[in-house]
Amino acid sequence: MTTFKDLGLAPEILEALTEVGYETPSPIQEQAIPTLLEGRDMIGQAQTGSGKTAAFGLPLLNYVDASDPDVQALVLTPTRELCIQVTQAIRSYGAKKGIDVVAVFGGAPIKTQQAQLRSGGQVVVGTVGRVKDLISRHSLVLHSCRFVVLDEADEMLDLGFLEDVEKILSLTPSSRQTALFSATMPPEIRNLSEKYLYEPALVKVQAENLTVDTVEQFSLEVPRKDKPDALAAVLKAERPGQAIVFMRTKIGCDQLFRKLKNEGMKVLIATDVAARGLDVSTVTHVINFDVPNSPDTYVHRIGRTGRVGRSGRAVTFYEPKQDTDLAAIEKHTGITMGKWSSGATTIPQKTTAPPKRHEKPKIEAKPDAPAKQDGPLQRLIASVGKDDGVEVRDIIAALTKVGLQGEQIHNVKVLGRFSLLEVPQSEAERVCREASGSKVGNAELKLEVAGG
Repeated sequence: MTTFKDLGLAPEILEALTEVGYETPSPIQEQAIPTLLEGRDMIGQAQTGSGKTAAFGLPLLNYVDASDPDVQALVLTPTRELCIQVTQAIRSYGAKKGIDVVAVFGGAPIKTQQAQLRSGGQVVVGTVGRVKDLISRHSLVLHSCRFVVLDEADEMLDLGFLEDVEKILSLTPSSRQTALFSATMPPEIRNLSEKYLYEPALVKVQAENLTVDTVEQFSLEVPRKDKPDALAAVLKAERPGQAIVFMRTKIGCDQLFRKLKNEGMKVLIATDVAARGLDVSTVTHVINFDVPNSPDTYVHRIGRTGRVGRSGRAVTFYEPKQDTDLAAIEKHTGITMGKWSSGATTIPQKTTAPPKRHEKPKIEAKPDAPAKQDGPLQRLIASVGKDDGVEVRDIIAALTKVGLQGEQIHNVKVLGRFSLLEVPQSEAERVCREASGSKVGNAELKLEVAGG
């Protein structure tokens, strides 16, 4: 089995990986890291949750010179949430080399970010708009930048950022090494790669295949506030030999750890990032305390059990508004999960269609042309998405609360980490101001004009 040591990474990087618990590279890491260490441009096609941050972050850090204060690497992301996530990961990977990683994104004071860039920043991770702004203010200088990553390029396309991406790329050295990662490859992304990447290697990783014969899968609807009690009930009933409890965030992990410790329970609690390197063959149970960000992540999580010919059980908690996320997982895996109870023994059934028990009437924004009195439309970006348990109707409900009529809300598209929609241009600024701060799904809504 390939290890990170086999891939040719520097000792300081390997030491950092050991500390964060990484042992075995994922398929995208195993293929991408040697390619990027050779200095080649690369197109990586992989889903969220496949480990692509380490796939580009580790080679990037391998070549950064800690003694040189100039910006040597730039990672562009479509959203501030992804920017923060990538920054945290790269900082942990580069800790032993003493690499300074600076995050720059909108919605935060630009003067603070300017000060951080003046004092360091060999690696800059940023959203497209803020990076462009800092370049225009001469606070971000890229003449020494030799490594550029475009992360989730298809989401940049959805947000209308490709023109700005091209502008930024044109300001970096022509000798740079460029890596482009995208879950899908629409024509616009292919054109971008042909224009700015030199003879790129293509690394394409298929979604993990799920072996369901050895893993019994169950679901349990639980309101957020009742999840700790539900976990205690599941552990008491299941009596696992060894269990992993998966959560979305490190903060959530810390909070749950303290609660379980106070109650005398001992179980491994992990985020998806921390669990990537785990390879424990004796795990009998996986409990998804939070619904995973994507079906592929679900496959990876429950793959921690049912190994080496042993059987395993997986229980997924989902909140009342997350049944469509559960249906997406079931469609992806071809399994209808059994409903968990203290005596649940039913083996999940294979299915070729999403289960009907999750179906509910859908409310969609009207896609047709606006009424004449609406005038031109303005595209908005909402900071909430499927990862926050948000559906189209939730976006519509939030906007109707600030005075918009349903027929004034157009082309709502709910993506993983954010959503897109259109409203009358005359109402755009008011809607952004008045709707921002309201609770939508599991998160606070922030609205802003696209490209603003």
